Amino acid sequence: MSASNRPEDEIDDDLLDAEDVGEEVANDDDLAMDSDNEELVLQNDSIAFFDLPQDSLFTIAQHPVHPSLIAVGGSAGEADNAPGAGWLFDASAAQSRPVLPASYASDPSAQPQTTQLESLYSLQGHTDSINALTWTLPQGEVLVSAGLDGRIKAWKTDVQPSTGVKVTLLGEAQEVEEINWVAPCPSPSNPNTIALGANDGSVWVYTIDPSDSSNPLQIVQSYFLHTASCTAGAWTPDGQLLATVSEDGSLYVWDVWGFAAAQGLANDNGMTVVSLTAEDQRFEVEGGLYSIAIDPKGAFLATGGAGGAIKIVSLPRLTAAAPARSARGGKSAADPSTGGQILASLHSQSDSVETIAVSVASTNPPTTLLAAGSVDGSITVFDATRRFAIRKNLIGAHEEHSVVKVEFVPNSWLLTSCGMDGVVRRWDLRASGTTGGPEGGSSGLLKEWRGHRGDGEGGGVLGFVQGQTGERVVTAGDDGIALVFEA
Repeated sequence: MSASNRPEDEIDDDLLDAEDVGEEVANDDDLAMDSDNEELVLQNDSIAFFDLPQDSLFTIAQHPVHPSLIAVGGSAGEADNAPGAGWLFDASAAQSRPVLPASYASDPSAQPQTTQLESLYSLQGHTDSINALTWTLPQGEVLVSAGLDGRIKAWKTDVQPSTGVKVTLLGEAQEVEEINWVAPCPSPSNPNTIALGANDGSVWVYTIDPSDSSNPLQIVQSYFLHTASCTAGAWTPDGQLLATVSEDGSLYVWDVWGFAAAQGLANDNGMTVVSLTAEDQRFEVEGGLYSIAIDPKGAFLATGGAGGAIKIVSLPRLTAAAPARSARGGKSAADPSTGGQILASLHSQSDSVETIAVSVASTNPPTTLLAAGSVDGSITVFDATRRFAIRKNLIGAHEEHSVVKVEFVPNSWLLTSCGMDGVVRRWDLRASGTTGGPEGGSSGLLKEWRGHRGDGEGGGVLGFVQGQTGERVVTAGDDGIALVFEA
């Protein structure tokens, strides 16, 4: 799409009305952690910990049906020469703590004990760090581990209430040098399917058949349009389309199952329904794209990249019945149902946007919120129902340290974030003015959890899971520890 063919509904952040922009809130509630403040360094708010790993934990996954079953993976196992390993543990063993009077804290000997969690199974066989884990959907039959060695391993996971969990290695595959990410397909018609992105720019889709011992990992599709590392990917809520982005600044939305092609909505290459690259000046992000999220209603996607840039792109509306094809046998670019329209170009943060999340909050009418976390330590929240106006700008949400992940508690106004400062925080976004809990003031900070090393001291929180309710948050730390926090 050329720069002269600018859709009327494309919105640049510098064109937003002043009244649409929420307040900027500096998070001054927390003292900076340093080597001289030993009390903060030693603070541990967790109710349980898993400390078997001997080095960094890069990734964490939660079973979709049994949320207490957690998998973590990282750069080293129990032995010094173990280059990559993962573990399964049961977070339900963590004992909740009763509400205690304030005076209880004055007696260190009376402090409640933190539960040490044991390993249920060890994931072995990777020759380099495990940096991606996921369970397949919808039932979590298979755990997939992926590594910087280019391997994916499929582990059949049988959860048996009477005997615990039984894990069996089904098989492995290696088609690339390094794997950056893995995402499970939510399509009920295509269970046990995953997609992955590699450092050579390729994208692969596998279906895993636990009953086929001779060939359990079957390649469904492979794509090679990205010309640099494929940095992130996400499925649409129905699992029909897969969106991926790259360091080369390109975005492709793949018609994995041919559903769009059957409706005449595929591009001329026959593989994608949306193709945007840096050659389109309106879409160009110098330095590349590194994060992606898709609207729960499937109307748009958001991708973030270098310099704080965010692009909002419409997705095609697929129908149950295929419409008649055009004379060209393809789609009409003027038809908004085909997708690929740049709805907004946002730029409110000073450094790369490494994590994005989208949620539909429970209001009448529903409010669609988009949260973006940046390397500059800030979190910006946009209101998609108000043409992506800024609702809240949390400057220094994780002090000056990178925000690693943001994720909404499903169908709520609650946002959880973690960063390289070693802290996990929970935010309430229900108002753009003075809002939040007793600890947060106008920032909306409800709660924060400490326990990991951070502040540049060989630590930081590299990931977390929080289930469907957000009642418990389980983390993976750069310090080699997984912690369980209770809301």
